[in-house]
Amino acid sequence: MRVKIVGLFFILVGCAAMTSVRAKSDHFDGKKFYNQSPVENKNFWTFIKWQFISEPKPWPESVRDNIDYKPTEILTDSNIAVTFVNHATVLIQVKGFNILTDPVWSERASPFTWLGPKRVREPGIDFEKLPPIQLVLVSHNHYDHLDLPTLKKLNDRHHPQFLVALGDRKLLEGHGIQNVQEMDWAESYGIQDLKVTFLPTQHWSGRGFLDRYESLWGAYLIEHKNKKIYFGGDSGYASHYKKLKDEKGSVELAFLPIGAYEPRWFMKDMHLNPAEAVQAHEDLGAKTSIGIHFGTWQMSDEGIDHPEQDLAIALKEKNPINPFLTLKHGQTYIFMLNK
Repeated sequence: MRVKIVGLFFILVGCAAMTSVRAKSDHFDGKKFYNQSPVENKNFWTFIKWQFISEPKPWPESVRDNIDYKPTEILTDSNIAVTFVNHATVLIQVKGFNILTDPVWSERASPFTWLGPKRVREPGIDFEKLPPIQLVLVSHNHYDHLDLPTLKKLNDRHHPQFLVALGDRKLLEGHGIQNVQEMDWAESYGIQDLKVTFLPTQHWSGRGFLDRYESLWGAYLIEHKNKKIYFGGDSGYASHYKKLKDEKGSVELAFLPIGAYEPRWFMKDMHLNPAEAVQAHEDLGAKTSIGIHFGTWQMSDEGIDHPEQDLAIALKEKNPINPFLTLKHGQTYIFMLNK
């Protein structure tokens, strides 16, 4: 049938997370992690229903953005360079330090090289052209966010520090990846002059149906020179955006997912649509937001261009004070920090 039915196979046989004993908390019951707000957890049969009643929009076989990535000029304390690679993979560069979020350079978002969702866009940066990477942030263990072949290549070539969600360290270490630090919600990690904090989102985890909710998921807040960068990973709309602003103040720059949102009856709890992303942008008080999580793998029913089109409609309707942008795959944006 369609690509999602193919995806069903690898979800069923996908690798299970390796769990360890940990204390109960307000989001862990001793066996499973759970969201702060009640959500309807979709089961296998709900998934099957989606496969058979959905009407996915057609996607092209391939798309090229014709952006030739070039290394960024020397940065100062007053600017940040961000390059949208693909999907949730972003290169964030501050003075003397390079960060990758949810890096995926594999052709498929799958445990297999021959089966599963196949990318329609090549990564916006050739892996060989990456600058030295000092820090890798992984928001959760879904295949389109945690790609072991890419993480192994980064480990071998760049030897960065890896920050992962609670429950995912053994998965990486089992594949020879070093310098892995697990993060629980509200935990912080300091590296050079950065403070990185793992924060709640409304989502789920699992690399197969047998390990759902056995590891955590979340967003990252990067604090640099008293400025805040928010990487939202993957999430449905909930109160955590407003809570972050109330507790920490507005963020200077936010990366928010805008794709994989149709059909709403199936996707709403776990994936923002563009209108909800704009609301999250306002809840965060973001000076600038950049859309991610679209246009690479067909994982839902909307068309490849619908996230950007629906974002434009939402921005026109809501008319936020601060800009919400999308970048071409491979495009670099220089964000100026106010003193």
